[in-house]
Amino acid sequence: MNIHSTAKKLFVLDTNVLMHDPASIFRFQEHNLFIPMVVLEELDHAKKGLSDVSRNVRQVSRFLDELIRGADQHTINEGLPLSRIEHGPSGDAEQSGRLYFQTRQLSHLLPADLPGQIADNSILSIVLALSKEYPDVNVILVSKDINMRIKAAALQINAEDYHNDQTIEDIDLLYSGQMALEPDFWEEHGGKMESWQENNHTFYRIHGPHVADWYPNQYLYIEDESGFEALVKSCDGETAVLQLAQDFRNKHHSVWGVCAKNREQNFALNALLDPNIDFVTLLGTAGTGKTLLALAAGLSLTMEHKAFLEIIMTRETVPVGEDIGFLPGSEEEKMAPWMGALMDNLELLGSRSGTTDWEQGASHNMMMNRVKIRSLNFMRGRTFLNRYLIIDEAQNLTPKQMKTLITRAGPGTKIICIGNLAQIDTPYLTATSSGLTYVVDRFKGWENSAHITLKRGERSRLADYASENL
Repeated sequence: MNIHSTAKKLFVLDTNVLMHDPASIFRFQEHNLFIPMVVLEELDHAKKGLSDVSRNVRQVSRFLDELIRGADQHTINEGLPLSRIEHGPSGDAEQSGRLYFQTRQLSHLLPADLPGQIADNSILSIVLALSKEYPDVNVILVSKDINMRIKAAALQINAEDYHNDQTIEDIDLLYSGQMALEPDFWEEHGGKMESWQENNHTFYRIHGPHVADWYPNQYLYIEDESGFEALVKSCDGETAVLQLAQDFRNKHHSVWGVCAKNREQNFALNALLDPNIDFVTLLGTAGTGKTLLALAAGLSLTMEHKAFLEIIMTRETVPVGEDIGFLPGSEEEKMAPWMGALMDNLELLGSRSGTTDWEQGASHNMMMNRVKIRSLNFMRGRTFLNRYLIIDEAQNLTPKQMKTLITRAGPGTKIICIGNLAQIDTPYLTATSSGLTYVVDRFKGWENSAHITLKRGERSRLADYASENL
């Protein structure tokens, strides 16, 4: 093995990085990579199964097989070239580094309380040996495992998290879907403004320098007595067309008996009921009304306006506590325990559909006939036509899973993604790498999508206090 000392950095990859992102070997640009033999052994043990991790491992094996095919021992010792154009979140980058495999025993004495037989400790020992053998090369361990990085720091080994899967560096920079305009907005932009009415909606054409910072279907408001609220229908350079938002706070404009209780909920209902918006993402903490608003709009569009054939609801089945094991019954019966939020909100919506117990029971049965519960495990290969699809707890999905679900949409289908980035239960998934964050960032410039972050909890004063203080 001959590692060129002219290389800027040598990254040693932990197994969990390859399991998390099979294409990670192509994401380090001009830097060199090193894969220890124990990592290949761990990949071999994890290749069997139907989980996403097993699929990722098999994809890694295919990538490595393509690289090593036709290479002789001398080429492997010199490093396999990784020439490839990689299309990443930060743009196109050319991968020009080399990939090295462990081809001989690398030994370095670890502290007595760190036996080398454990896989993590074997990797740490290899990193120490590489650092000693190539003092001119900056050897860095890359791992998704926090404890692995802590042990590396204790041994004075450079260790980093794998950051390429992160959509944004800081979750506070995530697009919120709304913007407050300055109080003097009309004084600056009202001179060249055009206004007209079309299909019972009021439109404004605005010209000005601030227009370039707006996104399609972004919600704009002015915090003064005027109560101005509008959404951006289109924007081109310094010209934008705004549509005055409908007010669903009034009981006369309720949606399946539900009225908006704050500005963000009103914006959410505008997006959910807009026939020109095919994809809606709702972020918010517990009790902000995400599921209730999505269901109320879905029932109104499906049962009153006949815009969709039925409502389909699904979610990732990640337990918060100890797993209760296998569940009996059909697909819908197995998913029922995971859909408590759906049942709670359907019960609330059904109670507003009549005054007597018989009317409420009939309404509930009628709604349940139009609401279907489906498992994520059986989504691959399906196509949904004229369906209203709600993906609950979407923060637990990876970007790859999110892509699989959204590409199920056929003509006439609307998809709503609901989630709370503060409640992620999937291992190695964070707020900055969640599939929900990924789609919010990638869809913000598309004219047929909308996003809104719900901020105020409306569940109860007890829930609000607990959310803020616990």
